[in-house]
Amino acid sequence: MPPNDAIAGRISQRTQPKRAIGAAMMHSRPMAFMRGLTFPGGQQPVILGRDVYLRYPRIADFHAWAELRGESREFLSKWEPVWAEDELSRGAYRRRIKRYQKETRLDSAYAFFVFRKSDDKLMGGCTLSNVRRGVTQCCALGYWIGSRFARQGFMHDALAALVPFVFKTLGLHRIEAACVPANSPSRNLLSKLGFREEGLARKYLLINGMWADHVLFGLLEDEALKMRP
Repeated sequence: MPPNDAIAGRISQRTQPKRAIGAAMMHSRPMAFMRGLTFPGGQQPVILGRDVYLRYPRIADFHAWAELRGESREFLSKWEPVWAEDELSRGAYRRRIKRYQKETRLDSAYAFFVFRKSDDKLMGGCTLSNVRRGVTQCCALGYWIGSRFARQGFMHDALAALVPFVFKTLGLHRIEAACVPANSPSRNLLSKLGFREEGLARKYLLINGMWADHVLFGLLEDEALKMRP
């Protein structure tokens, strides 16, 4: 069944008794349960936004993912690395899911798909990669959205819901993000979420076959708390 507010409520009830213990152990043994891909009680994490929800990608999402990525290729390719020849194949997707699962178990990255609440349509994805613990407590935020869902507020809704997860559940201190200077919608989105521009990284990432400059953004936990009602 698709995630809904009732499921989210059950997740909250199951995790309630462990919150005090979890808060005390966050820095010494961060996110042990996330490495098993589930919350206590066996329920996969579901993050609820206003009009969207986020959850882990599944093998069963393949057709919706391949269709959305395929129809949005021209829209997405100018902001992404060059696609592999088998990018949209079932085999490549299975390898992607296995990589996501391994990275989550290692506490090195967390991937989510974004769905519309009203009809459970897959609209895009968000990734928290390069998770660094120790004295850093930081991750890098990446995201994409299908062309037919772009510029309608869905990704803002998704990221606004994801930010508290990063700080409260993962226990991180800082989120980093980057986008090419010409990507005005992405720059505006990050600014609206409270991210601050921190500089320009020259030839930072290999995008669409070329090394591209990127504007660097950062968001700290205390800044995010000030922005939330």
